[in-house]
Amino acid sequence: MSPLIQITDPHILDGSAILIDVRGGADAHARYLAGHLPNAVFAGLDADLASHPADAAIGGRHPLPALEGFAETLARWGVTPGSHVIVYDDKAAAMGGARLWWMLRSIGHTNVQVINGGLKAATDAGIQLATDEYQNTAVAPYPVAAEYANTVDIEEVKKAAKDENRVVIDVREGVRYQGITEPLDLVAGHIPGAVNLFYSTSMSPEGKYLTSQALTTLYKDTIGDVKPENVVVHCGSGVTACHTLLGMEHAGITGPKLYVGSWSEWSRNDLPIGTGMDK
Repeated sequence: MSPLIQITDPHILDGSAILIDVRGGADAHARYLAGHLPNAVFAGLDADLASHPADAAIGGRHPLPALEGFAETLARWGVTPGSHVIVYDDKAAAMGGARLWWMLRSIGHTNVQVINGGLKAATDAGIQLATDEYQNTAVAPYPVAAEYANTVDIEEVKKAAKDENRVVIDVREGVRYQGITEPLDLVAGHIPGAVNLFYSTSMSPEGKYLTSQALTTLYKDTIGDVKPENVVVHCGSGVTACHTLLGMEHAGITGPKLYVGSWSEWSRNDLPIGTGMDK
């Protein structure tokens, strides 16, 4: 199954799939109520897709929620192992949509897709949005595994960034990677040895992913001959990195790992800081 689904696909509106609208920010719920796809349940990036640590030095700003809690959240949304789940956000999958896609894939749920272009694609297609608080019938808690798959911790990233047979990709904007500015975390710069590939380079001017062929060229230029399972992707707090992981999946590059803690964790642990362009 392709990780992306086009807005013209009938499964989006025919009631056969679980639709999930993911929003981030303090006004997330208000934006959902202002307009969402019919029969789409609301998911809050901060409330549902992350835990809330007292210290971002341990796990970063958006650590993954406990698996038991995520299982209960999926149950509240009506998601079972047999559900076709379609997710989207209002940031062209650059925020919550890709994060939820990755989380579902990480627990073994493969029947999940992200709407290419997100909410904008829907409005551009003339779909009339709903303004209700839609809820599905709750089901039994999702049977999750013992841990999220395809993640690496800070100790593993330390090793990977120094290994010529591995690649660590930082998908933040170039000015953040180079240490010119840092609007969200305490220290500017990057993990020494990490390469920079801004996540938005995978997008067309219309806010949709490039073709799979174009994405293959883009990502292969970055990872070279390194095996996909030896690629680590990170961002500021483990959210936009999922956007790149989705793009890689669309390009047929399967197996890269997510460093969830990302720069928000690394920069708070008195570790080496790189500036400028490493490569």
